Amino acid sequence: MKKNISINKNYEDKELTLIAAVSENNGLGLNNKLLWNLREDLIRFKKLTIGHSIIMGRKTFESLPNALPERKNIILTRNKNYKAQNAFITHSVNEAISLTDDDKQPFIIGGGEIYSLFIDISKKIELTLIHRKYKADTFFPIIDSNKWGKIYEKYNPSKVKETFSYSFVTYKKLI
Repeated sequence: MKKNISINKNYEDKELTLIAAVSENNGLGLNNKLLWNLREDLIRFKKLTIGHSIIMGRKTFESLPNALPERKNIILTRNKNYKAQNAFITHSVNEAISLTDDDKQPFIIGGGEIYSLFIDISKKIELTLIHRKYKADTFFPIIDSNKWGKIYEKYNPSKVKETFSYSFVTYKKLI
């Protein structure tokens, strides 16, 4: 998929939001699986995305047990013959966004290539930062501090169940 995206001007009023959990080395996953199991992150993800459109790549969709309920599942794939239950299939960024017409805050939920396609046209990032490095084969794009400003951060120390601390961080596009 091409990185150079020209977005349809009809979507400038949308608050496209990337949502992800990443390690300190920007790792997202390994072998199409998450690197950790953090209940609080899943709760936050559900709370933020419920009732919204979620845009994801094929591999992310296939890593889920089913289409996520109470959300409009939109899959962006190069595969023209791809089929999925309870999800819309698209083949371009504009086509994916056009299916979110009724939603002022669609969420981009991964994976790495999809985040890279959308980061320049998104207005917000909701991040769970895991304060630990992991071996990964899929990564979140670098957040450029000249383009993104941190507007919220909540540090959560490690507990008995987790071997790591983490932070919930929200960024807004500066330019």
